[in-house]
Amino acid sequence: MSATPQLVVHRDKELMAQAAAARLITKIVDAQAARGYASVVLTGGRNGNGLLAALSSSAAKDAIDWSRLDLWWGDERFLPDGDPERNYTQARAALLDAVPLNPARVHPMPPSDGPYEVDAAAEAYAAELAAAASPDDHGPVPTFDVLMLGVGPDTHVASLFPELPAVRETERTVVGVHGAPKPPPTRVTLTLPAIRAAREVWLLAAGEDKAGAAAIALSGAGEVQAPAAGAYGRSRTLWLLDEAAASQLPADLYRPAVA
Repeated sequence: MSATPQLVVHRDKELMAQAAAARLITKIVDAQAARGYASVVLTGGRNGNGLLAALSSSAAKDAIDWSRLDLWWGDERFLPDGDPERNYTQARAALLDAVPLNPARVHPMPPSDGPYEVDAAAEAYAAELAAAASPDDHGPVPTFDVLMLGVGPDTHVASLFPELPAVRETERTVVGVHGAPKPPPTRVTLTLPAIRAAREVWLLAAGEDKAGAAAIALSGAGEVQAPAAGAYGRSRTLWLLDEAAASQLPADLYRPAVA
């Protein structure tokens, strides 16, 4: 089990994105200085893409050696390559096409127009993760430096939705999702065991529509009912929120400043 989640609350979603981008740059640079490379898991959605856009516009991004950065994804919509709804397509538009990454170190999840149906696509991604894991890692995935997750209004993270089979998975690292309550219904996702292999897990929540989910997940809910509650890192679990998303948190967790 990880340490108690840490909360950082920013005034609004723009400040949150900028601060999270600055935090991520520092984490990547520190990992590269220590080990020669860094490994990050990206998230899609409004807050994940906002962070990438903020990173793209930051002058400090030049401190990163982009050729020594491994990029993975927490989940993906099982759609054709290049579909505008794919997290990978959105990440390319927000940041990736503008920085000198090593293509061999960028690991998008398989698209629906490739050789796999969704469950085989999940198995293929699990195999790719296992191949990248070293003997020093804690199981069949690399020990990611930072794994980012957007928190949905229903407390879902990645494509782990409340009560669905994927959130109950205890052994496989990647699974196919059928019948997701949010379109598209077919997806590929990391499981909680894979998420918990990360050194740090960052959960991003901005906006009033995320306030209830943050309060539930941070108030001791079970992970099957509230998947965000089961997402934690080996050394650190960080919730990055704006004031709107933090507005329903219990007072022992967060007391808003009095204007």
